[in-house]
Amino acid sequence: MRLQMIQDSKGKTTGVYIPINEWKELKKQYRDLESLEYEAPTKEELMQELKEAVQQLKLVEQGKLKGRPVKNLLDEL
Repeated sequence: MRLQMIQDSKGKTTGVYIPINEWKELKKQYRDLESLEYEAPTKEELMQELKEAVQQLKLVEQGKLKGRPVKNLLDEL
């Protein structure tokens, strides 16, 4: 395996680069690795989430839904 270490400006190792072909082989051997990959949401998924957020805000403004403290919202992110 040909790993490359990623270092910050102070020389501290902050990550590892694994060539994609080797990553695919590792995923075949260790099925749990698949769950570690990040998949960016599609434009449609983002738009749906925004629509839902706007609907919820309208319900809060109308008093039909209780708002949450901003801290709780930020903790979710």
